[in-house]
Amino acid sequence: MTALHDTLRRYVDDGTVPGAVALVARGDDVEVVTVGHADADGSAPMARDSLFRIASITKPVTAAAVLMLVEEGRIGLDDPVDAWLPELAKPMAVRTPAGPLDDLVPAARPITVEDLLSSRAGWGFPSDFSLPAVQALFEVQKDGRAPQAFPAPDAWLAGLARVPLLYQPGEAWLYGTSSDLQGVLIARASGRTLPEFLAERVFGPLGMKDTAFEVPADKRDRFTTYYRQRADRTLDVADTPDGAWSRIPAFPSGGGGLASTADDYLAFARMLLAAGEANGRRLLSPTSVSRMTSNHLSARQREIGRLFLAGEGWGYGAQVDVTPAEPWNVPGRYGWVGGTGTTAHLVPATGTVTLLLTQVGMADPTPTPLMRDFWRVTA
Repeated sequence: MTALHDTLRRYVDDGTVPGAVALVARGDDVEVVTVGHADADGSAPMARDSLFRIASITKPVTAAAVLMLVEEGRIGLDDPVDAWLPELAKPMAVRTPAGPLDDLVPAARPITVEDLLSSRAGWGFPSDFSLPAVQALFEVQKDGRAPQAFPAPDAWLAGLARVPLLYQPGEAWLYGTSSDLQGVLIARASGRTLPEFLAERVFGPLGMKDTAFEVPADKRDRFTTYYRQRADRTLDVADTPDGAWSRIPAFPSGGGGLASTADDYLAFARMLLAAGEANGRRLLSPTSVSRMTSNHLSARQREIGRLFLAGEGWGYGAQVDVTPAEPWNVPGRYGWVGGTGTTAHLVPATGTVTLLLTQVGMADPTPTPLMRDFWRVTA
């Protein structure tokens, strides 16, 4: 932990981040390192219970909620999603990924719930952003680090339905869009809003008292300021504690909308490590957890997503390591990164959880040097 503290301290001292919270849990042994401050002005020291916009490490939480509905029989993995998302009935796909938007063919089959969970619906981002269908998607699937910019779910779905699929359903792993579709699916299949469903079925049972799509006024003294890094490496304020997360957004993003703390997210990770149990209560079956944390991608699908996956696999809602490419890539390791500067992983074989929460956004999908050093020192 001294090495971890020194590593984080170095990045704070050189101005890369104002502060950070890191958590490493091995079984019942939990150690937390806090460095720096909640903002670049140094107004408050970073604390174990500091709140962060966790961005895409929201995705595993959303996937778990979908599986709860599957276990209840409200939806099935092989069910076409147009039963709940009729806007997505009979989608069209570009004939080839590099083809023009006016050269379309019908989808070979319906999009299923499992396609959404495994990010193989046909919409989303590949490694090449220049493709015409990807450029069209950018008009709808905007920056996931600012989900408040999305319209309400009905309007968002209507816009997405006008964008052709880049690949046929089930054919390719594509990043991002499927997790937001999962959030809309949860709301429509359950008859509850996504914030209501997650609060009742996930956050309440796990004791995740600080996790939500908004940060109320009485918690904003713990809420960090969010920054983007300029080309000269100085920091530009992107959101303040009283800003976009001070209210429930029109579009609660299942792909990246939550704010949380290290201990709250640890509770979620431990539930997965315990095969779906927490606090004497079963939230998910062992089978669902196994499906969630197992790779579902072929080698070709992993290659299509190499910009994001770096050759590793994908379960439901997060990456699953399948090769020991780096010291931290333990086969079976499950987790993901958030574009606001967050990472969360668990290793089922060892019962280890590692979390890093910072408040400076990533410049691109490649994990930052800080993230890589964190993984290295905690491997």
